[in-house]
Amino acid sequence: MSETGSISIFLAFIISIYTVIASIVGAKTQKRDLIRSAENGALAVTLLLIIATVSLIHALVNLDFSLKYVALNTSSDLPIIYRITALWAGQAGSLLLWCLVLSIYSALVVILNRRKSRQIMPYVLASLSSVATFFILLIAFVESPFEKLPFVAAEGRGLNPILQNAYMAIHPLTLYLGYVGLTVPFAFGMGALLSGKLDDEWIRNSRKWALIAWTFLAFGLLLGARWAYLELGWGGYWAWDPVENAAFMPWLACTAFIHSVMIQEKRGMLKKWNMILIILTFFLAIFGTFITRSGIISSVHSFAQSDIGPFFLGFIGFILLFSFGIFILRLDDLKSENRFDSFLSRESAFIFNNVLFLSAALTVFLGTIFPIISELIKGEKIMVGAPYFNRVNVPIGLVLILLMGIGPLISWRKASRGRFLKNFSIPIIVGILTVIILLFFGIERKVALISFGLCSFVTATVLIEFYRGVTVRSRRGETYLLAFIRLISKNRRRYGGYIVHIGVVLIVIGVTASSVFVTQSEEVLRKGESMNIGKYTIRFDDLNQYTTQAKHGTAASLTVFDGDKKIGTMVPEKNIYKYEGNREINQETEVAIMSSFTNDLYLTLTNFDEGRASFRILINPMVSWIWAGGVVLLFGAIITVWPSPKSRKQEVLERYIFRSPDGIAEVK
Repeated sequence: MSETGSISIFLAFIISIYTVIASIVGAKTQKRDLIRSAENGALAVTLLLIIATVSLIHALVNLDFSLKYVALNTSSDLPIIYRITALWAGQAGSLLLWCLVLSIYSALVVILNRRKSRQIMPYVLASLSSVATFFILLIAFVESPFEKLPFVAAEGRGLNPILQNAYMAIHPLTLYLGYVGLTVPFAFGMGALLSGKLDDEWIRNSRKWALIAWTFLAFGLLLGARWAYLELGWGGYWAWDPVENAAFMPWLACTAFIHSVMIQEKRGMLKKWNMILIILTFFLAIFGTFITRSGIISSVHSFAQSDIGPFFLGFIGFILLFSFGIFILRLDDLKSENRFDSFLSRESAFIFNNVLFLSAALTVFLGTIFPIISELIKGEKIMVGAPYFNRVNVPIGLVLILLMGIGPLISWRKASRGRFLKNFSIPIIVGILTVIILLFFGIERKVALISFGLCSFVTATVLIEFYRGVTVRSRRGETYLLAFIRLISKNRRRYGGYIVHIGVVLIVIGVTASSVFVTQSEEVLRKGESMNIGKYTIRFDDLNQYTTQAKHGTAASLTVFDGDKKIGTMVPEKNIYKYEGNREINQETEVAIMSSFTNDLYLTLTNFDEGRASFRILINPMVSWIWAGGVVLLFGAIITVWPSPKSRKQEVLERYIFRSPDGIAEVK
């Protein structure tokens, strides 16, 4: 099936070029048939890329070692699930996945906009297809997933051991859905600029797609953090690794955009700013892809050094020049309809919010590219460590939490000082009381006190908003539960956003506690010996070695006591794989974790010899709050993007009703 895959990619490339040309010519000449042909072209590209992807998966599952990609990323000992996920384990396969996801997004945009946004849709499709053409070009002529070896390998190199993890099976796919999804709001922005139709229509379309991409990015980041926590064995979940930063930067910019578009929708303001934001967001998504694919910056997540770096740099340069060039030409059409009325307003809070999010993105960007700059200047790569990122971003993060609490309760346009103080008196009191209680219990770290106090402040503002809404509805005769459900369902965007804020609060609490109050120790124990850490006593019982088809494993067995009470057994492992994997890493650590809602007991086996073993033990407070916060955040995001009953009804009507050229509604 490799020939089928190669032919499908080549055809997809040709049709993608046709789609770009047909869309632009159709828009300029107003030929509906040509525009429809371009839309069908986008659907055909999707079908062809599905065929190519299925062909590669077939080769991976059936271990076709005549293909270079299969030989480099699989082996006969690999379970079926990891043969499938090897699709995105290497350079060429991950680029094919990029193309597939973008084509599916493009097809959905075409299908969902058959009878609306007709003035900008040809340009939107041209923008989507232009991006697709670039990526399909890479897999067609530069990094083909169907490249043949001059011989049939007897065995494959296997999959990198650290990728053989359930979270890694879905984390990259989730990130791709976020990364690639940002192309859609960017395309709507370009469609508005190219067509000259710069009203709020492009904003409404962009916002929902940006929310979907933001949700996938956020979920992907959390899954990646969970994977790092379980798989890498260092005890943390975020290391400011360049590839982690590559996904974090577009998430920050997209968060700013999602908040900023509210001002344009409500007040007709910030039109220029919003266009700049979506261009920067897409730029950061492509830049992140460049970092991951080029190998220009060393990372545990990135792919090997590749020849595609110059192609990406050229594409990034084209995006920036073209986007900002069109933007400058349309500046006069992007004037705001209103002005700011007061510093004490929700608009001002959102603007400050935007500045801080972009400041965080800029500091992460500078820290990420610093190794490249240092190599150009000094001839050596100097990596920027976590202290830089923490020192700059922790203060920014704390102020953002404050603004997250201010936004819901401050009025649009202008808030009187009396009303402002009245709205925030209870949240401020709750925040102060939280700090006092923490001081009473002996917590004196300033960062923790400020963070926990602000989290209480935000939680109070959100609960007040829910309380007010439920109270109003209950006065109409609804039960409190029914009032709560209908309150959310009638305004999903607003109250779904508040639930997202609660999720963020839980994550911040978990990050703060696990960063500030972690306890760790390294011990060498003989069989039968024990050690104490915190409230736990840990006894080393045995060391077992075993061999499977894939690896040589060493497992230590330890018993954990809380005082005199046995609470469980922990079995950390250290494994050496027989096949080195696609990045020549053949060692892997299996962490043992005993988790509760208050803390995690985290244990790794670092070394061993006859009858003796070395262990690294950590007590990480409240890490579970991070994962719980992620679930809440995802739930709130789903509520926010879920179409309202009214929207679904409108979509049904649009299937049967269209507008004729003279504007008269006709039944189909």
